[in-house]
Amino acid sequence: MGREAKPGWNQMNDVNRQAESSPVNWKLGRIVEELRSARSEWRSRTGRLRELGGRELPSRSSIEDIVERLSSALFPMRLGPNDLREESEDFFVGHTLDAALNALLIQARLELRYTARQRGEVEADVHEKAVQIVQDFAHALPQLRQLLDTDVLAAFHGDPAARSVDEVLLCYPGIVAVIHHRLAHHLYNAGLPLVARIISELAHSTTGIDIHPGARIGKSFFIDHGTGVVIGETAIIGDQVRIYQAVTLGAKRFTADETGQLHKGQPRHPIVEDDVVIYAGATILGRITIGKGSTIGGNVWLTRSVPPGSNVSQATLQHQPGNVG
Repeated sequence: MGREAKPGWNQMNDVNRQAESSPVNWKLGRIVEELRSARSEWRSRTGRLRELGGRELPSRSSIEDIVERLSSALFPMRLGPNDLREESEDFFVGHTLDAALNALLIQARLELRYTARQRGEVEADVHEKAVQIVQDFAHALPQLRQLLDTDVLAAFHGDPAARSVDEVLLCYPGIVAVIHHRLAHHLYNAGLPLVARIISELAHSTTGIDIHPGARIGKSFFIDHGTGVVIGETAIIGDQVRIYQAVTLGAKRFTADETGQLHKGQPRHPIVEDDVVIYAGATILGRITIGKGSTIGGNVWLTRSVPPGSNVSQATLQHQPGNVG
């Protein structure tokens, strides 16, 4: 025998449905007013009394779409659409690049116009400058593809678990981060540091790998596993360098002026020469040099330069009298 409904059950359901369909008063008027007040206070404090002509900054979502298009144009048969065929590969690449570069031009104009306003400069030549930057970037894409090929091969040859270069390209977070970095680094040097930083932070959000777009990285670069890697703005990394998860190439200290404001752009991160391996958890700080062919062991804390061919581990550091790094 079926279970009988309790008395009043239908009435309770009717009440619940009526309540669910009734609009809730969120008191948005007050919230909107308080948010307007907070924006006004911030703009007054920072000297930005009003936004000029609407949004003036590059769009993170637009740049994310641009990078996805660029990645698929660089590696169409691996990162492109599922139904792509080799006979239509060139058409796809051309069409995708056209869309990506036109979208990038819009973001470039936004950044250049914003920068000009911040500096009190004339904005008349912003469009022409943006076109030149994006045109140069487009011409650099074949070279960037060749450079990325060395990174993919370094990952394949450097990881015994990798079964193919296709697996590396499709699966490895280190490759995702390096693709973003190669694109971002060019734009950073070309005069679009904000667009470049957004690109690098998209990779950071996705992979947990934080590479500042200003960092200079040579060919055949491999980040194994990758989570927690940090590479600072002025770091210089040579060719055939391999690093593992949770490695930091950071600054030891920050210099400031008489008002306490930090000096920007000064060399403060390590130089890592060719053929260096840095194992998981190592922290390397300051403008020091890791000599060619050196191996830095896991969890090492290093604040001094080491000569080429060094093999640095926690044990070797502990046995050196007076060592501070």
